[in-house]
Order: sequence, then structure tokens, then C-alpha cells
Amino acid sequence: MSAPKIRMHYSALKNLSPAYFTLVMGTGVISISAEMLHLTLLASVLIGLNIAFYSILWIMNIGRILRYHAEIFADFVNVQKGSSFLTIVAGSCVLGSQFVILENQTIPALFLLGLAVILYLTLNYGLLTRFMIQKHKPGLINGISGGWLLHIIAPQAIAILILLLDIHCSFMPRAEFDFIALSLWLLGGMLYIWVMGLIFYRMVFLDFLPEHLHSSYWSNMGAMAISTLAGSLLVVNGESALYLHPFLPFIKGFTLFYWAGGSWWIPLLVILGFWRYVLRKFPLRYDDSYWAMVFPLGMYSLATLHMAHSLGLTFLFPLAHASFFLALTAWCLTFLGMLYSFLRISHKKVCHHNGD
Repeated sequence: MSAPKIRMHYSALKNLSPAYFTLVMGTGVISISAEMLHLTLLASVLIGLNIAFYSILWIMNIGRILRYHAEIFADFVNVQKGSSFLTIVAGSCVLGSQFVILENQTIPALFLLGLAVILYLTLNYGLLTRFMIQKHKPGLINGISGGWLLHIIAPQAIAILILLLDIHCSFMPRAEFDFIALSLWLLGGMLYIWVMGLIFYRMVFLDFLPEHLHSSYWSNMGAMAISTLAGSLLVVNGESALYLHPFLPFIKGFTLFYWAGGSWWIPLLVILGFWRYVLRKFPLRYDDSYWAMVFPLGMYSLATLHMAHSLGLTFLFPLAHASFFLALTAWCLTFLGMLYSFLRISHKKVCHHNGD
């Protein structure tokens, strides 16, 4: 391999965003939605792509740890970037859910669940401890963003994978695992109230410029959507778990509560996007943060489908179908933007080095 290519690869590792596993998250939820809508070919293509994405990102992150551990640590202790490492947890669970639903393969899913739990316990408590004890702390303007909602998305993703495995694995202790999933679902709701209060205060009462409105704020909706999906699966599992029966009215009510909250955010986020890109003419160019918009859109479609099934709200199916095709369009555009960005950067660097 030539020296310019080696330098390009090293540069990609050095600058790799810890949030890039949102690519796996977005691809996975759209694949699962496609399977539910009987678009089996699309679902199969996307799971194949997602296995490749997940493997490549792990290889790149391991390479970054080995060669650029200082940069990894700098991202970890950064209040804005640190929470992005939790995309590894959510991405692992989404891929595990694909294995269960699309391939009926529980062994890879169990492995990914174990990995996700270890990573969640390590990253969640490591990040929060570091943020709490550091001496120089940023204010809310520079310290809080939609990325913090990954502290809700990650445990909800674990809960969903547990519930799916409960349905498909007869050898799992169902009562115990349903209880863990229920606890994680409730934990996510409590954390959403804490974090969303800070984010809402930051957006409404502090300076909010176009450059502040990055795509992670779509997690305002995405965290509600994934909570809706987890609640819908709890309702399904509750039909066969006797100790869950007394909680079913509460679970159904809060599932609808989460869905309504997520739906409320969508028009506001669209309006803010219009303000950013049209009125304030913020440049529209690809960066990895756009996958943080694709995932909530795909999750909203998937959550609406599941809730419509589990609560018997059949009139919501057209909305679920429409939101799926919107999410699929967003995935295609973001994927094409990613490819174009990679090709353009590679071409510029090769031309630069050849010129040297």
C-alpha cells in the first residue's frame, strides 16, 4: 500500500466519530420495518449491509484504540461527544434484533445482548462518573445536546432485544428477563424526564443558533419512539407473563404517552430544520450526525407499527407506512451523501499527494 493511502486510512481512524454506530442503528430499524411490511428483499439486503457496517466499524474502532488512544480518551471525556459511545450499545442491540426477527438466529443475538450489557454498564457509569467529577465543566449551552438522550436509547434497546429473545427462546427464564426489560423500560422513562428537561430549557431559554441544531436533536423524538416500541413488546409479552397482567393498563397507557410525545416533536423539528437550512441558509453537506436523524425516523415507523398491532389501533397503519417510506428516503439520501463524501475526500487526498 502506498504512503498516501496509508496516511488516508490513518486520518480516517484518527477522526472517526464515536457516534458512527448510528449508521447501524438506522439501517437496522429500517430493515426490521421492511420485514414487518413484507418487503423481504429490502430487509435481507439491509441486514447484509448492516453486518458489514457493524464489522467494519468495530475494526476501525479497535484500530483507533490501538493507534489513537489519546484521541479516544479525549472524545470519552468530552461532555458533548462522550455519550456518543453509547451508540455502540444501541447498534449492537439493533443488529441482534435483526438476527432474531429476520433470521431467527438467537445465538448471535444472545452474544450481542451480552456484549451490549457489558458495554452499557461500563460506558454509562464510566461516562457519568467522569462528567460528575471533572473540575472544569461546561454550561448547558456547550454541555447538553440531543446526544445525551442515548442514555435513554441504550437501555431501551437492551430491553427490546431481551423481549424479542424471550419470545423466540424457550430456554430463557422468561419471568426474570421480562422483569429486567420492564425495569429498563421504566428506567428509560425516568431518565428521559431528567435529560429532556435540561435539553428543553437549553433550546428555549439559552442562545440557540443554526450551528447548534445538529441532527442529534432528532433523538428528542427517537428516545420516545424506542420507548414506545419497548412498551408495545411488553404488552405482547404481558399476555403470557402472569405477573405482568396487573401492570398492563399502566404499560399500555405509558406506551401511548411515549408515542404521543414523540409525535409532538416531529413538526417542531421539521420547522427548526426549515429555519436552519432555508431561512438561515446553513450549508447542507454530509456529516455522520445525519444518521442520528435517520434512526429516529425509522424507529418512529417501527414503533407505530408495533403499537398499532399490540393496542389494536389499526387506523395508525397508514401513518406507519408513510413514515417508513419517509425514513427509507432519508436513509437513501444519507447513504448516498456518505458515499459521495468518502469518494470526494479520497479523490482530493490522492490528487494532493500526487501533486506533491
